[in-house]
Amino acid sequence: MKITKKRLVLVILFICPLLFFLILSMGVVNWTKLPVLTERVLDIQQLDSTKQISFKGNISILCFVGNDIEMAKGGVFNVNQKIYKDFYGYQAFQAVAIYPISRQSQITELQKKLGQFTDMTKWKFVGLSNKQITTLFKSLNTNKTLTDGYSNLIFIIDKDLKLRGRKNDSDKSTDLLYGYNMNSVGELGDKMEDDVKVLLYEYRAAFKNKKKADRKKIEL
Repeated sequence: MKITKKRLVLVILFICPLLFFLILSMGVVNWTKLPVLTERVLDIQQLDSTKQISFKGNISILCFVGNDIEMAKGGVFNVNQKIYKDFYGYQAFQAVAIYPISRQSQITELQKKLGQFTDMTKWKFVGLSNKQITTLFKSLNTNKTLTDGYSNLIFIIDKDLKLRGRKNDSDKSTDLLYGYNMNSVGELGDKMEDDVKVLLYEYRAAFKNKKKADRKKIEL
């Protein structure tokens, strides 16, 4: 069969997109599981039972803003723009900022500034004692430390209180990416945004598989 210019155009328009979709679908299988780096992170309610906020049952991004709220503000605004605004519409998503309870007035001011251009529904600011903050951070079981209650990293906690991240990150000397640099718009956009999408896809796929399994049980 002679390949005319018209047939070649048809192949490009219809066959190539199909092949691209199949390749993309095969690739999704390989990245639908975001690695677990710590099996059990302490829940906020384990530290203070009076708190209404919990990691359990939520996909949480967690940061520690420390005593110098002004220093941490830039990172929080980066997270708000690059991560929070993309995902706050998901029902189980929340952003949790941990701060020393003594900094309540500064946090209130920070919330007001964020609220000027952000729906604050899924932002959760939690005041804890210095000891509680240290205990929570240590439960992440990373190779990082806090400085005056602050970390420049933001972490992903899944619905089962597991710390998620990357086990093969070429930019890190240990290949383990426990958290994402809040002060780097590039890292938030290039890595964290992708990883939150992966985790959401993982839960969505699990939900669909459960629905299919339940449907088969009913048919039987």
